[in-house]
Amino acid sequence: MTTQYDRAILLKNLHVKGDPLILFNVWDAGSAKATQEAGAKVIATSSWAVAAAHGCDDGEKLSFALALANFQRIIANVDLPVTVDLEGGYDPSPSVVQENVIKVIEAGAVGINFEDQIIGGEGLYSIEDQCARIRAVRKAADLTSIPIFINARTDIFFKADPINHDDSLIKEAILRASAYAEAGADGFFVPGLGTAQYIEKLCRHAPIPINVMILPNIPSVRQLASLGVARISYGPGPYCLVMDALKEAGRKALSATCE
Repeated sequence: MTTQYDRAILLKNLHVKGDPLILFNVWDAGSAKATQEAGAKVIATSSWAVAAAHGCDDGEKLSFALALANFQRIIANVDLPVTVDLEGGYDPSPSVVQENVIKVIEAGAVGINFEDQIIGGEGLYSIEDQCARIRAVRKAADLTSIPIFINARTDIFFKADPINHDDSLIKEAILRASAYAEAGADGFFVPGLGTAQYIEKLCRHAPIPINVMILPNIPSVRQLASLGVARISYGPGPYCLVMDALKEAGRKALSATCE
C-alpha cells in the first residue's frame, strides 16, 4: 500500500508532455471502482457529474460538506491517486479556500482542479486575485506535507464562443499559465479549447503541463499527444454515457410486455 505522499508524487510524474495522462472522470465510489477496474492510473472527479448525481446543478450548488463526504467515499474505495474537482474552492477568500483544501487533503486527495471563474458571479478573477488563491492552496499543501497537484483551470475559452478563439485569448492564457505557475500551480487546464494550432501554441509556451477536455470536434487523443498535451480529461462525458445507457435500458424494460 502506497502512502498519500507517494501517490502525490506519482500523480505529478504521470504528467508527461506528449504522453498524456488519461482521466475518465467519475462521480461516486461505484464509478471510481469501475474505472479503477478498467485500468485507470488515476481517479479524477468531475464537479458537473458529482453535482448531477446528487440532483444539483454545477457551480458549487452541492454543499462543500456533501462534496467532501463524496470525496472521502471515493478515496476509501480505490487504491489509486485521486484528484478532485474543487471548482472555485467553495469561497472567494484565500483563507477559507486554504481551510477547505486542507480538509480535502486530510480526506486523502493528492490533486485538485481549481478554477478562476467567479462562482455565482460574472467573469474571471483577476490574475492577481487568482494567484493569491492559488498561493493559499499551495500553503495548504505545505502545511499538510502532501505535495498535491494543483491543476489551475481557466475558463477564458469556455466563456468565449469558439469562433472567437484567437491569438489574443491564447496570449491571455499563456499569461495566466505563467502567473499561476509562479504562484504554485502544477498544471494548467483549458476546457473549451479545441483548435489544434492554439493547443500546440499553448503547450509550446506555457511553463506547466497542459490539460484539455474531450469535447465534440476536438482533436483525437493521438493528435493531442502530438501537440504536446500532458493530461486529457473526459469531464462529464462518462456520466452522460452512463445515464444515456440507463435511460435506454429503462425504456426497453418499461415498454416490454408479458406474453
